[in-house]
Amino acid sequence: MGCWTTGFSFGHLRAQSRVSVFLTMLLLFTYVFYCLTGCCDLTPSPLYERQTFRNKLSSEELRGNASRQGSVDGAAEEEDTKHAPSDSSNLSMANSFGSKELPQAIIIGVKKGGTRALLEFLRVHPDVRAVGAEPHFFDRFYDKGLEWYRNLMPRTLEGQITMEKTPSYFVTREAPARVFAMSRHTKLIVVVRDPVTRAVSDYTQTLSKNPGLPSFQNLVFKNSTTGLIDTSWSAVRIGIYAKHLENWLRYFPLSRLLFVSGERLVTDPAGEMGRVQDFLGLKRVVTNKHFYFNQTKGFPCLKKPEGSSRPRCLGKSKGRAHPQIPSEVLLRLRDFYRPFNLKLYQMTGQNFGWE
Repeated sequence: MGCWTTGFSFGHLRAQSRVSVFLTMLLLFTYVFYCLTGCCDLTPSPLYERQTFRNKLSSEELRGNASRQGSVDGAAEEEDTKHAPSDSSNLSMANSFGSKELPQAIIIGVKKGGTRALLEFLRVHPDVRAVGAEPHFFDRFYDKGLEWYRNLMPRTLEGQITMEKTPSYFVTREAPARVFAMSRHTKLIVVVRDPVTRAVSDYTQTLSKNPGLPSFQNLVFKNSTTGLIDTSWSAVRIGIYAKHLENWLRYFPLSRLLFVSGERLVTDPAGEMGRVQDFLGLKRVVTNKHFYFNQTKGFPCLKKPEGSSRPRCLGKSKGRAHPQIPSEVLLRLRDFYRPFNLKLYQMTGQNFGWE
């Protein structure tokens, strides 16, 4: 009888154990099922975890934009884009983070000076977020309003700078007052280049689109006999930097403008980028290690970014071979620019060495 009772007790315990195991497994299964469907994620992640995830997405977005918008292999926009830009290219899942801000810094000029190279170099910096296309807001689309302009900007996180570049702003009479009306604290960057070389480069770009264009010498002179320079031709007019600067200095102090040498941007990109990063209040992240010199194109390229299969160089439209122009034509143009160059040196305190 005692043995039977003992056997029954052990059997009863084993049965209870099986039931407990079964119930435990059932509860675990139910918990896992609800977690997989998202029902158990009722408690928000700690702030530092969400911020880390947010920063991770931002970094991934920056790398994505650098290879998509900043992919400069033939996709770089020409500096005289005629259509209103669209912000659709900025849409991505990661773009749900941050906010769209009006730019704190603008590359305002000059055309064919090296603005595209500067923008792409800056976009390597994790604290710079820039529009790929030229918005042309302050010269062509001002009537669309600041909210339209703001909506073109990429989203930024705290501590990041929003930027854009439109080289025609520097020579647009209305632009300084309009930028000032947006913010008197806007930082302005002007990439300048030897105005003679810049004019030839400008002509070369136009010639590539219009092969029937008259020769450079026919366009540069009002009268080839007298040698009077035609300042109404935009290729010449843009290079009178001192005159355009006077217009900007009516609204902004010189301390708000940084003049970048287009020549040094080629020969010493890291040095010029150091100056630009200091001006923008950024840590010097973009350094010599990011560049190599492309002998074929004749200017520096960004080294292969992490996760990419090839280096990033500016597109085919950059580095075109210039047409042969008679030396006497170039000498006359150089004489024309000399007093304006000297005045620019005095105004900025920088000698760009264009003599």
